[in-house]
Amino acid sequence: MSGGAEATPVAGLTAFRKRDRDRLYALRRELTVQEQSMQAGAVAAALDRVLEDMRGRTVAAYWPIRGELDLRPWLTRLREAGCRLALPVVVAKGRPLVFRAWEPGARMTRGLWNIPVPADAAEVVPDLVIAPLLGVDDACYRLGNGGGYYDMTLAALTPRPRVIGVGHDFCPVQTIFPQHWDVPMDDVILGDGSHVRRVA
Repeated sequence: MSGGAEATPVAGLTAFRKRDRDRLYALRRELTVQEQSMQAGAVAAALDRVLEDMRGRTVAAYWPIRGELDLRPWLTRLREAGCRLALPVVVAKGRPLVFRAWEPGARMTRGLWNIPVPADAAEVVPDLVIAPLLGVDDACYRLGNGGGYYDMTLAALTPRPRVIGVGHDFCPVQTIFPQHWDVPMDDVILGDGSHVRRVA
């Protein structure tokens, strides 16, 4: 893979990304429950192949919304194997995410945009972040829901954790025209089981 962030914003970038988001959301809506489950299973199997022993380490994933792949069964297995888990929480609009400890069955509350988040859980620093993809380009730059929260958060974390983007098999796009604020994924795993490691 090659390429990097564009030095200046591309004219019409917002409209360009919105068109791609709309197209990709439409493809998500066409998937059956069985197809969603199969793709999530393929991603989980690929994660098992790619990851080293994560016992005693903290993995931050996500609560699936808007048709994102549901990796909660895989996370349950990870927890049973001795891994610590966390979920992202939006504490304020325009601010980086925080990660709060979570495990299956934990008490949840509704966060910003009504997304379930851990209730009264401690903040943690993840060793690995599993980030949901709406789209992803050839240089492993992520197209998300448009809020910029993951980019802000990853740019602020020190040391930066390993970041694996996960998404459906139709996620690849030629480019998102990455800007200076966009943060590339270290790895990308898609619903067909494919895995790409970013070349720096």
